[in-house]
Amino acid sequence: MPMLIRRDAGGAFAAAADDRPVPPLAALLDGDEGPAVLLTVEDDLALLVPLLPRLSLVALEFAKYRDGRAYTTATLLRVRHGFTGELRAVGDVLLEEAPQFLRCGFDSFAVADGSTPEEWEAKAHAHRQVYQRAVDGRTPVFAERAPVATPA
Repeated sequence: MPMLIRRDAGGAFAAAADDRPVPPLAALLDGDEGPAVLLTVEDDLALLVPLLPRLSLVALEFAKYRDGRAYTTATLLRVRHGFTGELRAVGDVLLEEAPQFLRCGFDSFAVADGSTPEEWEAKAHAHRQVYQRAVDGRTPVFAERAPVATPA
């Protein structure tokens, strides 16, 4: 079973135990009243949106390393649909993708590569600057370098 790593509100990473069942979207649509759901890239996000207010965990599956569609789903959940609960990456979750996971709003990770919370902490702070605006709210380098208007 993959190790679960969580990032707390202060940004620190720690190993976590979580035995909550995470049913697939189909089970939720069939009447499962649980507070969690597993969404694959084949699932229709529009079917999940009305159920978001009662969910505390949405797990997004990364079926393989090269498929980044769940990043888009994560961003849509956070920005367009205002989901504030736990967003978990599951499946082929690798340390080298940590910056992308964080920029898209993930806060827990079922890691597949045996990486540790300490490695995730280091990877999260490996680059000081970013180049686009994203869910994580970091200031992009172009905004840092914007000229400051001086009074005449």
